Amino acid sequence: MKLLFLFLDGVGLGSADGKINPLARASMPFLQELLEGRRLLHRAAPYEGRLASLQALDATLGVAGLPQSASGQATLLTGLNIPGLIGYHYGPKPNPPIAAHIKNGTLFSRLRQAHRRAALLNAYPPRYFHAIQSGRRLYSAIPLAVTAAGLPLFNAEDLFAARAFSADFTGEAWRSMLGFPQAPLWSPQEAGRRMAEQAAAYDFSFFEYWASDYAGHKQDMEWALRQLETLDGLLQGLCEARPDDLLILITSDHGNLEDLSTRHHTLAPVPLLLIGPPQARQAFQDAQDLTHLAPLILRLLTGTEEPGGGWTIDGEQRTGGQYGMRYT
Repeated sequence: MKLLFLFLDGVGLGSADGKINPLARASMPFLQELLEGRRLLHRAAPYEGRLASLQALDATLGVAGLPQSASGQATLLTGLNIPGLIGYHYGPKPNPPIAAHIKNGTLFSRLRQAHRRAALLNAYPPRYFHAIQSGRRLYSAIPLAVTAAGLPLFNAEDLFAARAFSADFTGEAWRSMLGFPQAPLWSPQEAGRRMAEQAAAYDFSFFEYWASDYAGHKQDMEWALRQLETLDGLLQGLCEARPDDLLILITSDHGNLEDLSTRHHTLAPVPLLLIGPPQARQAFQDAQDLTHLAPLILRLLTGTEEPGGGWTIDGEQRTGGQYGMRYT
């Protein structure tokens, strides 16, 4: 079994109010077909169908305040309740306590220890690497986890070779914003098909889509609708080219996009959308919050939750949904 983790920053399960929730009104025919007419709304979960399943995950993790990117993403990557451990939600970039947990072990490092192939499929432009090297920019949680595991970040050469993908899926941003007029330009569907092909080369692949969070902060309904329509096309292409042994897992770190009445994050649960073999999807049927995904991914891909002293499952914590999986 192989797994593609499609991370959508700042996407919660919200209401059916199309005045504030672009997910309630965007043209997403492929996703609605997957969910048998349902939209990506709170009332749609839980759902179990022939091709896909949808669950709601708690992103607050029993900690007061609005969930934030660094602590939420670190929780997804480590299986630890990072806000519970440090006592607060934090973001957007990891502070020293969060960075220490990331460097201590994430999905990327644990899978590498288990001799599984893992990769982050985002392509980063030269200016990103220059900013990191000069100290003008800090890694966010996901690239920090990748580099801490000793894995490379993909660059412009990888984008041109179709080994990695633009953050906007299609490559238009590399042409119009980053100064690469010859960058590959694909339709969302073609980007999805190519991403499925690349995901097939790895046991675990990850793609970070941050435009969804940006759309929420902008409170721009028309721009948000365009991003969701692009996402729908990508999902169509992914599913058209998905190998039989590839599970697509889609989730987020906190709510935002689903409520454009505010520019802030929300307390909404986030979706766990799974597309692929029913048996693989069933492995996640008991997931309740962000802490549960990393151990379940490890179990699916390696047959164990603790390569090199990794995660264990505490039944009481699973039920309470506050601390979930933890290191021992």
